Amino acid sequence: MKVLICDKVENSAVEKMRQGGLTVDDKGGISAQDLLNVVGDYDIMVVRSATKATKEVIEKGKNLKLIVRGGVGMDNIDAEAAKKANVKVENTPEASSISVAELTIGLMFALARKITIADSTMKAGKWEKKRLEGTELYKKTLGLVGVGRIGFETAKRATALGMSVVGYDPYLNPVPEHITKAGIKMVKTVDEIYNQSDYISLHMPKTKETAGMINAEAFKKMKKTCYILNCARGGIIVEKDLAEALKAGVIAGAAIDVYEKEPITPDNPLLAVGEKIILTPHLGASSVEGQNRVGDAVADKLIAFAKR
Repeated sequence: MKVLICDKVENSAVEKMRQGGLTVDDKGGISAQDLLNVVGDYDIMVVRSATKATKEVIEKGKNLKLIVRGGVGMDNIDAEAAKKANVKVENTPEASSISVAELTIGLMFALARKITIADSTMKAGKWEKKRLEGTELYKKTLGLVGVGRIGFETAKRATALGMSVVGYDPYLNPVPEHITKAGIKMVKTVDEIYNQSDYISLHMPKTKETAGMINAEAFKKMKKTCYILNCARGGIIVEKDLAEALKAGVIAGAAIDVYEKEPITPDNPLLAVGEKIILTPHLGASSVEGQNRVGDAVADKLIAFAKR
């Protein structure tokens, strides 16, 4: 089978695919127009977060049988068009869980201890020790909106730090045993997360139901001392509302790794917030280990599919 790699995949994974009997064209970074021109020649298409598998792309892919998303979120793939064309769509949700969970914990530390502010002011020649007194994560409450693989890995690390963890996930019914054994207290409404949490971390996909769910009304229900983190998908938080909530002191701070439009544009309202927000360029799965696991998982799926 012929495989088109549209976004960067580790070289070791590409070699693994070839050793598995696949014909692989590594065109990482391919433009949208070039993709339309060549997609019809391939049986399998591999994407990460950059390439959009649109309806037009899928319709041009007359020989397509499988699209694999290296990573978790699949909002860059037109699932309805794929289903109509009888193209199977898969992802690798397990591969990046630890990397994203560790970034989430790292951002919580950075918010609590004002690490990014301390770094920037020191480099500006200032010594602002008194102003930069932080708080501990110990005995604080972390609220998880979404308790899948990444939410669970985040919870394990938070409880190890002495935090209490509450979770909301309408799709976990009944609640799996491993969730309760990990000490995660599940609640029935997302408002309970807003009301109880010192830190709120989002770990759900962007869907029709979740798009824009964290808006001005949601921020009003949170503690004024609350910090919110999003290492999930852009578009779940209404960015304009978050910027206004931070400037008005409705909540204390935020750390954001994903955005409605990526790469972020100069007119994004979050850029004007200042010290109350930490911004990172979609680094969730960007670790050496995470990338290797994603690549291996993609290769395994492709080889298994070709053998059917």
